[in-house]
Amino acid sequence: MTTRGFFLVGFALPALALAFAYYLEYALGLEPCPLCMFQRVAMAGVAVFCLIGLLHGPGPVGHRVYAVLATLSALAGAAIAARHVWLLHLPADQVPACGPGLDYLVDVMPLTEVLATILRGDASCATVEGAFLGVSLPAWTLLCFLGLSLWTLAGVFGLGTRRGHHD
Repeated sequence: MTTRGFFLVGFALPALALAFAYYLEYALGLEPCPLCMFQRVAMAGVAVFCLIGLLHGPGPVGHRVYAVLATLSALAGAAIAARHVWLLHLPADQVPACGPGLDYLVDVMPLTEVLATILRGDASCATVEGAFLGVSLPAWTLLCFLGLSLWTLAGVFGLGTRRGHHD
């Protein structure tokens, strides 16, 4: 597979996942929780780094740089999704209480505290709003991030792409 082919796949998969997330939100009315929003940012990160690699068509070093950046985005997304899945499986009495909305947090707290607060999650993140085949949407998202991590990590090591070839 060529560098551009590799990055095309790396762009298409998260783009489809984001399109599906927006379909769920705007067509079906599923409101995303703060952790879902952060997962979208990580998914967009994978897509953007792969899109840049697709458009640039770099040589071997550039290929690895874009693949590393996409891998870091995918791993960050996997960590957030894993946290989300963990929250879903907490007993009801251990779920953090609902906190203020993201807009309010951004207005009154420094960014680092906003991130820490959101990543702790709350009751809005601990309810299953949707599932497919009995698996929650955050669990599907985690699986998607793990697959993207493996795909982009393969690109870091040049697996499945023609070495030294760029379009």
